[in-house]
Amino acid sequence: MPLSLVRIDDRLVHGQVVEGWIPRLKIEQVLVACDAAAKDDLQASLMRLALPEKIGLDVLGVAQAARHPGFQPGYLKRLLVLVPGPREILELLDGGAAFSTVNVGGLHYTAGKVQLGKAIFLSEEDRTALREILRRGVALEGRALPSDKPLDILALVDAGGGAS
Repeated sequence: MPLSLVRIDDRLVHGQVVEGWIPRLKIEQVLVACDAAAKDDLQASLMRLALPEKIGLDVLGVAQAARHPGFQPGYLKRLLVLVPGPREILELLDGGAAFSTVNVGGLHYTAGKVQLGKAIFLSEEDRTALREILRRGVALEGRALPSDKPLDILALVDAGGGAS
């Protein structure tokens, strides 16, 4: 199946993605589903520069990304989908995108978030969205790099600090 990985990572395209995930999964196309990045030509240009030349890049708003051909049968390129947070995953699902697993790779600290993993800090809104993703039958795994041992996100969400 060409859809290789759907990943939550608030940094979007960065070193772990470019040096870790892209070569391991033999990615040919990256889809960034992020409303803010889609409106920011400079950010999109910097992401393009960070990727190897042979890797295609689409930076789309979430609603438009949900209709990307990479979510359809018959798409021939190995696709990596990057979103900045769990809310965007729900928007992709609501928009008709279909996938079975989401990698939670990096949600970094901001005020009000609780640390649940090495690079996973969640707000109550994030935790609610992750529970909803699971309720819809999409599996969640936490890993920064492909060589890391996967973390059980549900266990982290349910057992993590802060309010639940």
